[in-house]
Amino acid sequence: MESAILPCKTIVPSKISEYPSKFKAFSRIAQQKLTNDAYLKGLCNHGRLTEAISSLDSCGSTVSPATLSSLIESCIDSNSLDLCYKLHATVKKWVKEPDPFLETKLVGMYAKCGSLDDAFTVFEEMRQRNLYTWSAIIGACSREKRWGDVVELFYWMMKDGDVIPDNFLFPKILQACSNSRDAETGRLIHGMAIKLGLCKELRVNNSILSVYAKCGLLSFAEKFFERMEVNDRVSWNAMITGYCHAGQINEAERLIESMKEKGLEPDEITWNVLISSCNHLGRCDVAKKLMNAMETCGVKPDVFTWTSMILGFAQNNRRLEAVKLFREMLLSGVVPNGITVMSAISACSSLKDVRKGKEVHLVAIKLGHGEDVLVGNSLVDMYSKCGKLDSARRVFDTMAEKDVYTWNSMIGGYCQAGYCGVAHDLFKQMQESGFILPNVVTWNVMITGYIQNGDEDEAMDMFSTMEKNGGVKRDTATWNALIAGLLDRGQKNKALGIFRQMQSCSVKPNSVTVLSILPACANLIAVKKLKEIHCCVVKRSLESELSVANSMIDTYAKAGEIEYSKKIFAKMPSVDIITWNTMTTGYVLHGCADEAIELFERMTRQECRPNRGTFASVISAYGLAKKVEEGKRVFSNMIEEYQIVPCLDHYVAVVNLYGRSGKVDEAFEFVANMASEESEDVSIWWALLTCCRRHGNVKLAIHAGEKLLDLEPDNNETLFVRKLVLQLYDLRGISKESLKMKRKETTGYSLGRSWMEDKNTVHTFVSGDLRQLDGKSLRSWIERVESCNKESQYRDMLSIEEEDEEEDEESVGIHSEKLALAFALIKSCRESTPRTIRLVKNVRMCGNCHWFAKLVSKRHGCEIYISDSKCLHHFKNGVCSCGDYW
Repeated sequence: MESAILPCKTIVPSKISEYPSKFKAFSRIAQQKLTNDAYLKGLCNHGRLTEAISSLDSCGSTVSPATLSSLIESCIDSNSLDLCYKLHATVKKWVKEPDPFLETKLVGMYAKCGSLDDAFTVFEEMRQRNLYTWSAIIGACSREKRWGDVVELFYWMMKDGDVIPDNFLFPKILQACSNSRDAETGRLIHGMAIKLGLCKELRVNNSILSVYAKCGLLSFAEKFFERMEVNDRVSWNAMITGYCHAGQINEAERLIESMKEKGLEPDEITWNVLISSCNHLGRCDVAKKLMNAMETCGVKPDVFTWTSMILGFAQNNRRLEAVKLFREMLLSGVVPNGITVMSAISACSSLKDVRKGKEVHLVAIKLGHGEDVLVGNSLVDMYSKCGKLDSARRVFDTMAEKDVYTWNSMIGGYCQAGYCGVAHDLFKQMQESGFILPNVVTWNVMITGYIQNGDEDEAMDMFSTMEKNGGVKRDTATWNALIAGLLDRGQKNKALGIFRQMQSCSVKPNSVTVLSILPACANLIAVKKLKEIHCCVVKRSLESELSVANSMIDTYAKAGEIEYSKKIFAKMPSVDIITWNTMTTGYVLHGCADEAIELFERMTRQECRPNRGTFASVISAYGLAKKVEEGKRVFSNMIEEYQIVPCLDHYVAVVNLYGRSGKVDEAFEFVANMASEESEDVSIWWALLTCCRRHGNVKLAIHAGEKLLDLEPDNNETLFVRKLVLQLYDLRGISKESLKMKRKETTGYSLGRSWMEDKNTVHTFVSGDLRQLDGKSLRSWIERVESCNKESQYRDMLSIEEEDEEEDEESVGIHSEKLALAFALIKSCRESTPRTIRLVKNVRMCGNCHWFAKLVSKRHGCEIYISDSKCLHHFKNGVCSCGDYW
């Protein structure tokens, strides 16, 4: 082992003390009196420790060190800090200069009775510390898992220079290095072990190996492992653990096979480490196979194995299987612990399956876990999420011990059910109890509850007073709750205002903040705000988070900036199925059919399995490209090769696939062969109606219109469909009386509105309203453009006056998008700056306005983006990205 790698400079103290052989008696204690020692020991043996400590005061300095040691051990057994304090006070009174042996016993006494601070106080006051003293305090910190303190004590020990660790203390320090991922200190100790001749100690070597493995230095670990003279099961487990933590499960499995070849069978620890790591990485099926292999090898899964499996399945959205595993565990005879029960209850909570939750609750009571705080908290959470607030409250009221999570779960349950008043009463009760005060999570739950239930004023009041009156500092989640709540209520501008206020208060947004605020910018007139948020993302180094990058791609695409989406996609170091789908959908939204198809092919080449969302977008892309056969083939492959059952989005995409290529009869035939449930959805018939209108098939357009009236007689768009069908009746010579309406006559069309942003001001344009923004100039500009292009005037393909969601211009006046375009172009001409125009409209564009936008884009050389209720239109050089099909 002397040839092992020595990766850093080694420091060895210049002075090394010898191990103490015998501890000296107290220097100031007089001749021992056997009667006093025997009397005190007798009291201790009969459980009369309090009396013994009281008698010690009268015995004074005549008590031997051995008797004091017995008293200290009795205090440890009693686990009473009060008795520890009384004994320590008496010892200090009579023993003026205690030796290290007695002081070391006092350090251990306080540590084992749960007061590490008192142990440190005694330790720091010691004039002389030996190896046993350092071992006592380091062992105490190790038991409490205060790994950072263990490492600091090691360096303090080295600085003192009188004592160095031995082969028993080094492993404890190395364990701290492993758990705190302190590879540097681990390397230092490795060098010391070589210098001190401890490199043949298996326990020390295993501890060094564990440091390298757990710190991810697998090449060092592998070399060290190979050079070890002896490898026991602990050595193999350390290596397997290292590879598991690094996510290299295949390498860990290889090591298990090598271990078997060396004649060592994996034990419970080996299997459990491997199974736990697989579950942590989301590879639950692999973990299940390993569990079966574990049993095949004659190792019975223990409570840790089952708990790991149940927790792994529950955390990886396979909750039903987690509950089944819990049942299998009970049948196998393994008794669940509190963590197992809690995991099973949490799975039932996520499933909102109160029946299974009650079954687990009964098991918890039978096994004696009913008083467990963690189990109780899970039960309160489960019953609350399942809407059984009475049951949740019964569990809450019967819990002898509650922590802040208990209160938060109950308050959150009431808020989620809409009982914010009851939640507030409980919140006040929590404040007034004085035992457990509301923390930041409690305040956040209340704020979220109020705003989700429509009480914005109360939410803002809680937000304003939590620091001033509650003494609780707002965290990022507080701001996130307010932003998300406002967005859910459609208050985009307020949400953006809170986001800016958050930054001005020097609160750092996190990924949740960004994911919450980005939907507010997913429109054409919020590009500046989106870029502002993008800068924040870059500044906070959040662009590397996959969910944030995916959301940025989606938001830029919806804001009309597909080039930004492409740049973000190109720079991503890793992608998932959501990334591929988001980028593909963005291309389809912008009419970039070829790019979407190429991306799909690239995705399949990289062996990323498409899902439902992928196929819906790809079929739509083939429709845009008018590649019907290819689109049909993709639809068939989805069903046959990928075993994906088509949903409504796929059926609509196929109807549009036929419709864009003018294959109206094929589209109707496809719908006729669909399952009855899907064929009765209005989305299918809207797609068919669009198909018939675009290609002039009056007969089938009537059929689609009548079907829509039959399916949704009370829909707001019924008037548009009814008027269209009536016009088609005229064309076919059908009596209007045959059209049966199943709803009351609607009052009228939706009033068309358009919005555009100019110099940080959002302008609103209303159809027919010429009272604002110099309406007369706008009207004359529009008339001048149209009069110059009469020869290319828009004509509907059905050769009838096209019916739309908005009344025609003869009835209502000039449509809002024309007014907005006129305003933008007049202003652009004044400023002599070519520009990109972005509009948002509340209803579908009519055909005439669509023709007008194409005309303006070609005549004025500008790009126009208009997002209506149907799709995103990108006009450039007289061509629209929708292919005149919307």
